[in-house]
Amino acid sequence: MVDFSLRYKKAFTIRGDNVTTYSLAVDIGASSGRLILGHMEKNQMKLREVHRFKNKIVQKGEHFCWEVDLLFSEIKTGIKKCLAEGIKPSSIGIDTWAVDFVLLDENDKLLTDAVAYRDSRTDGMMEKVFQTIMKERLYLETGIQFQKFNTIYQLYSLKETQPEVLEKAKTFLMIPDYLNYLLTGKKVNEYTNATSTQLVSAFTKKWDHDILTKLGIQTEMFQDIHPPQTVVGSLREELVAEFGCDMDVVLPATHDTGSAVVAVPALDETIYISSGTWSLIGVENHFPICVTKALDYNFTNEGGVDYRYRFLKNIMGLWMIQEVKRNYNDKYSFAELVDLSRDVQEFKATVNVDDERFLLPENMISAIQDYCRETHQQVPITPGEVAKCVFDSLAVSYQQAVHEIEDIFEREFKTIHVIGGGCQNELLNQLIANVTQKEVFAGPVEATAIGNLAVQLMTLGEIESIHEARSIIKQSFEVRTYTSK
Repeated sequence: MVDFSLRYKKAFTIRGDNVTTYSLAVDIGASSGRLILGHMEKNQMKLREVHRFKNKIVQKGEHFCWEVDLLFSEIKTGIKKCLAEGIKPSSIGIDTWAVDFVLLDENDKLLTDAVAYRDSRTDGMMEKVFQTIMKERLYLETGIQFQKFNTIYQLYSLKETQPEVLEKAKTFLMIPDYLNYLLTGKKVNEYTNATSTQLVSAFTKKWDHDILTKLGIQTEMFQDIHPPQTVVGSLREELVAEFGCDMDVVLPATHDTGSAVVAVPALDETIYISSGTWSLIGVENHFPICVTKALDYNFTNEGGVDYRYRFLKNIMGLWMIQEVKRNYNDKYSFAELVDLSRDVQEFKATVNVDDERFLLPENMISAIQDYCRETHQQVPITPGEVAKCVFDSLAVSYQQAVHEIEDIFEREFKTIHVIGGGCQNELLNQLIANVTQKEVFAGPVEATAIGNLAVQLMTLGEIESIHEARSIIKQSFEVRTYTSK
């Protein structure tokens, strides 16, 4: 059973007389993870990173996978670093990327590796699912955009290739759910991440048993879905003994974009771009939009905090420049690639950033060059040309998504708010302002961790509501402004 009560254990620091309530955000992305400590001080949110570690996809046998046990070990290391400084958090909350999962057997042992969404096992699976459930029906029920790596197609791949694994499975947990299980021993599926599976009804907010049954996927392995601000429970006894203290494990929006959107200082009248490995561009809405035009434009209705909906589109994002940097053997920093791109203003070529060839190419630079050759454009040769091609292509993709959002809502938005690590790219921010002819606000940088902490502090009673949280965030963190030139 999940413990919904909250004991309001006040954290403290040994360096002062005042009692301060601390929360610890575990924010894990595709290339790195970190633990960030947060607390309220004079009506402002204060952050401090206590631990950072690398994360990457590794090949295990035939598949590309995440090392979830290593991630859990890093979480424990971060907790210990925090405690070594004399700070005992009241709560801890975990967010990661979406769609990926593990399955447990009847003895709660892993049946599967945490296969990564960039793995090729889902090739052709979306089309096979459509043979059983019409594409339009699937969208009408779930409101989720069609991406070949969605959980529904990962599970169907298992059904096609390893049906015996699905038959043995007793528990389905997404990556943050599994990490929460390792901390508490409690099995919970969190709402915002569960919606990304394309298996949750956009209207009932529960697992869609009709879809699961039609696909021949057993429903019993799925857990009850719980919203952000749920207290999962206390730490396992062995972890309490290892750390020398207890803390509550709280559900933030465990989907990192769900947490990031909480940190947009003003959402009523703006389009947001959560900019990182992926770019998530959209608006916050109070109801799902499952109309034909949204389907045609391939927009998604992912769950958010307070049962709000993140109506957005997933765009490839800074993954492309991350891979370009790696392909150049990290000879250039991201800042240097930005500077080099400024030096080749006469170069003009763009690619469709959502072309599947860019999902996991052997060499990103070659993939970009091949695309330009095939489309009879100037081929980027120098590092500056390659970088400029990526940044220009991202700006064009954002411009198209903005047009689609305004077409669906039949209204014009005046501003775009860029959040997350990508908002530090001043060149890209200016390009967005130029191509969209809109005012662009950039910040906060640590949006995902901030949103994670805001939900924990709401749960602890330190912040009253998401409205108050956004007001606090607005006055706590720097936001820069860009206008079109």
